[in-house]
Amino acid sequence: MHGLIRLADTAELLTTEPASNAVRHTKGPAALRLRWRGGVPRIGTWDAAPEPPEPPPKLGDLVDAEGGRGVALVSACADVWGWQRLARNGNPGKYVWCELVAAQVAWSSQRELTS
Repeated sequence: MHGLIRLADTAELLTTEPASNAVRHTKGPAALRLRWRGGVPRIGTWDAAPEPPEPPPKLGDLVDAEGGRGVALVSACADVWGWQRLARNGNPGKYVWCELVAAQVAWSSQRELTS
C-alpha cells in the first residue's frame, strides 16, 4: 500500500476547485495537468483568462457564502500554491497550481515501514 489514501479527499478538492473555476469563470479552453515529481504531486489548471485569481479571503469570512471559496480552500489545503500568466496554443491565459507536500512525507514514511 502506498500510504497516500488519507490524502485522496484533499487531492480531489485541490483538483476540482481550480478546474471548476476555469470552466465556470472563463470563456474558451481549459486544461488540467497533474504531475508527480520527487514524491510531491503538483496539480495545475490552465484557463484562457489572463487575470490573476482573486486573493483568498479568510475562511471564517466565508461561512455563509454560496460562492467565492475556491481559492481560499486551495490556499488552506495546499502546502503551497501560486499562479502565473501562461499562453497555451496561442491563447493568452493563466496557470494556477498547487502542491501537496504532505504526500511526500506520507510516501517516505510508508517506504520506511516496508523496507
